[in-house]
This record gives sequence, structure tokens and C-alpha cells, in this order.
Amino acid sequence: MTVRHAIVALGLLGALAGAPATAVAAQSNAATTEAYLQANYKFVRYFASHIPAAEKEISGVLVGARRECPHAAAESPQNVDSEQLSNEVIGTMVSTVIQRNLAAVKSFNRTVASLRWSNGALNRTIRHYVADGKVLSALAVPNLCADVKEWVASKFETLPASTVHFDALFIPSWVAPGDLPRALVSYETSTDRALAQKCAALESQITDFEAREVETWGSIMDEIGINP
Repeated sequence: MTVRHAIVALGLLGALAGAPATAVAAQSNAATTEAYLQANYKFVRYFASHIPAAEKEISGVLVGARRECPHAAAESPQNVDSEQLSNEVIGTMVSTVIQRNLAAVKSFNRTVASLRWSNGALNRTIRHYVADGKVLSALAVPNLCADVKEWVASKFETLPASTVHFDALFIPSWVAPGDLPRALVSYETSTDRALAQKCAALESQITDFEAREVETWGSIMDEIGINP
């Protein structure tokens, strides 16, 4: 056998050895993708079906502001502090919904946290999403009116430490239910693609719901007297 023939033979052996590993990786990626899409579909279907309940839960935040701190921050300045309190208002709305639906959030996080693909970037994307969800699920609902009153008592000079702490955790981790990274498409079967489309449609409903709640956020801000 010539040197050239030996090199070719070694190349063929390497290709044959790599083929089973590639096939196994492809099967694993496909199975993991299916598991993720099933979990994501269950998650977003739950939240989409609970939109009417979530609307009532968020309306409760407005009712609480009207009862406990109406116009408490009237004539307050519009500055960095008011922006942070605006973020706390948003966080109060979001965390109120999450805490009322905590079982669904934790179930999704547990299921997805153990999934792994051969694609490192996709793994990092999913891990980051799950980490954000865990932070959000661990956040207690802020005492918004108490924080506003403390700010007012300082003559608008000092934000409560609770506001600063809450915002520092909430804002970087604020994500909506459901995530469909583009990298999943490479591993989807035709059945998976149909399921992904169902997920996308439900996520769109959730996005529309969030957009509608901007009006409620504005009502809460007006009620308390915070200038964003």
C-alpha cells in the first residue's frame, strides 16, 4: 500500500467512525428539541388560557394603588428615581401574575433546565432563559405603595433600598412566557414545526395581552402620581 493509499484509507476509517457519533448526536438533538417544544407548548398554552385571570390580577394592583396610595407622589419629579419606581410598577404587575401561577413557571423551568443539545450556543440561550425565569419566580411582589410613601417622605431625595434591590433583579431578568430560539429550526421534524407554529401563535396572544396592559400601567402611574 502506498502512502497515498494509506492516507485515504485512514480518512475513510475516520469518516466511518464519526458517522455513528453524528447520527447519535442528530437523534439526541431531535429528541431534545421535541421535549423542549412540548414543554414550551404546555407553558404558553397555560398562560394564554389564563389571560383573563391575569388581567384581573393586574387590575388588582390598580385597585390596591387607589385604596392605599392615591396621588401619594403627586407633583413628584421626573428623574432617574421616578424611572426606577416606574420599573417597580411594571415589576409589581409581572410578579403578581407570576406568583399566582408559580406552579406552572416552576414546572417549565424544571423540565427545560435538564435539556442539552450538541449546539453550545443553543444550550447557553436556553440556560439563560431558564435562569431568568428562576429569578422572576423567586421575586416577592413589592410593597409598591409603601415604597412610594418612603420616597415621598424623603422629599423625593432617596429611593427605598427595597426598590433599588427589586429593580436590580427584575429588569435584567424580565422575560415573557415562551421562547423559540431560531437554532431550534435545524433540529425540528415536520411534526415539531407544526408544534412550534402553535407555540408561536400562543406567544403572540401573550404579547398582545402584554401590550394591552401598558394602559393599566399608565393608570397605576397616574393614580399614584409617578412621572416615568
